[in-house]
Amino acid sequence: MSFSQTFVNKRTGKNHFLKQINLLINWNLIDHEIKKHYRPISDVIGRPAYPGLLLFKMLLTGIWMGGLSDVQVEEQANSNLYVMTFLGLTLEDDVPDHSVLSRFRTKLTKANAWDLLLNVVNAQLAQQQLLVTKGMHIDGSLTRSPFKPKQKPTYEVKDERDEAGDEETAHAAMQITEVEEPQVDTDARWTKKSGKSVFGYKQNTLVNDDGLVLAVETTAANQHDSKLLKPVLEKITTYEKQRVYADKAYVSAEHKNYLRQNKLKNGLQDRAYKNKPLSARQKARNKKITQVRYVVERTFGSQARWFGGKELRYKSLGKAHAWHILLAVAYNLKRLPGLLAKHCKSEREQRGVLQDSCAC
Repeated sequence: MSFSQTFVNKRTGKNHFLKQINLLINWNLIDHEIKKHYRPISDVIGRPAYPGLLLFKMLLTGIWMGGLSDVQVEEQANSNLYVMTFLGLTLEDDVPDHSVLSRFRTKLTKANAWDLLLNVVNAQLAQQQLLVTKGMHIDGSLTRSPFKPKQKPTYEVKDERDEAGDEETAHAAMQITEVEEPQVDTDARWTKKSGKSVFGYKQNTLVNDDGLVLAVETTAANQHDSKLLKPVLEKITTYEKQRVYADKAYVSAEHKNYLRQNKLKNGLQDRAYKNKPLSARQKARNKKITQVRYVVERTFGSQARWFGGKELRYKSLGKAHAWHILLAVAYNLKRLPGLLAKHCKSEREQRGVLQDSCAC
C-alpha cells in the first residue's frame, strides 16, 4: 500500500455510505454483466480504456450526490476522498473525463443493457432476503425534459412539382412536415399534470412492499398508464400468487385476465363508468388499496428529494430510460444498509439470540 493510500484511509471514516455499499455488494457480478456490452481496448486517442465498472460506479456516485452532471462527477472523483476510494482510484490514478462517461452511457443504452444491470443488482438483494414480498405496486411518474420547444410548431411544404410528370402526381408528391427546432428532444412529449403542462417522459415503476424498484418502463409523457401494466410485469420473473396493486388508471378487462393467467392476484382499483357508479363495497376496497400503495409514492418522492430525479439532463427515450434505471439502482442500494440492519435485527429476535452481528 502506497503512502498516499494510507493517508486516504486515515482521512475517510469506516461508516460512510460509499464504504458500506462497497462491502455489501459483489461488484464482480455487475462487472461481468457490463463486460458483455462494454469492452473497449482503448479510448478515442489510443490510451488504455477505463473499466466499465468504474464508469458505472461514477454514474451512481453522481446520482447519490444529488444528480450531478458528468462534469461535476469528474470533479468529485478528482477531489473527494470518499468518492475516490469507492471508485477504487488512488491519488496517482487518472480520472475518466466527462466525455468518457457520456460515451459509456450511450454504449449501454444502444445495447439495451440497463434493465439487465438492475436485475443483477436485485438478484443480490434477493439473495440477502430483502426482496421477499407479498405484493407489488405499480405507478407512473413524470420526468421533465429541459429540451422543450421554445415556440409553436411551424410547418414547411416539400414541393417536388418540377420532378412530377403531371399535376395529379405533383399534388401527391407535396408533403407537409413539421420543422424541428434545434436542441429539442423529439422523443419527449407534452402532457397535463395537476392542470400544468409538462414536457418529458414517464417512468412506470414496479416496486415491492418496501418500495424497492423491481422494474421500470419508460415512455413519452403522453402515454396512458392503461397500456403499461403488462410491459412492466413482463420485465421480471413473475412472482406467482402475489397481489399487484395499481390505481384505477390501470384497470381493464385485459389486465384482469392477464393477472389471472399469470397467477397474480388483482389489486387494481375499481373504476366507475357512465351509468355504473361504484358500490359501497368497491369504494371500501379502493380505500384499502390506496392505504397500501403509499410505498410507490414514497419511492418517487425519495428519488426526487435525494437525487433530483424529476429533472432529466439527456435527450432521447433511450437515455431517459437509462436515467430511470440508474435512479432505481441508486435508490435500491441507498436503502440497502438500513434494510439489511432491519432484517438482521428481525432474524435475531426470531431466533432469540442476543448478539451484535448477524449472518444474513
